[in-house]
Amino acid sequence: MKPIDALDRKILALLQQDAAIALADLSRAVGLSSTPCWKRVQKLEKAGVITGRVALLDPRKVGLALTVFVSIETDDHSQPWLAKFAAAVSAMPEVMDVYRMAGDVDYLLRVVAPDTAAYDAFYQRLIAAVPLKKVTSRFAMERIKATTVYPLPAPETADPA
Repeated sequence: MKPIDALDRKILALLQQDAAIALADLSRAVGLSSTPCWKRVQKLEKAGVITGRVALLDPRKVGLALTVFVSIETDDHSQPWLAKFAAAVSAMPEVMDVYRMAGDVDYLLRVVAPDTAAYDAFYQRLIAAVPLKKVTSRFAMERIKATTVYPLPAPETADPA
């Protein structure tokens, strides 16, 4: 795929705000007719730039009032351990995000649950799934900002000097 240009960035910015935007409205907003706009969207999907279209939910309104950030340290950094760990956490619906980290923590998880009892049940399943050195849970008290919108940097331009 060719590099993402300014028009693609406009399309992506609008789709991040509202993936259900009508094609006619999207086309008008970026200054294209419907067919070229739709072809650009399809190309961005085929290239894996657009990975899906979803409805974003308020976790509290669907009964998931508790957000927990779980730091994990392990003594085992082997490929078999990682495969087992990745399979285990991927199968746990409470786990929203998993990151392999640099620094003093090996993995960071964002977990949602209805309450502390449900989180404890999750925790018990997690520690039974694979050997872990240390698990630290940090409970979010308030969600101040949450977004799924990536800030799209301007395309790099050649230095005229």
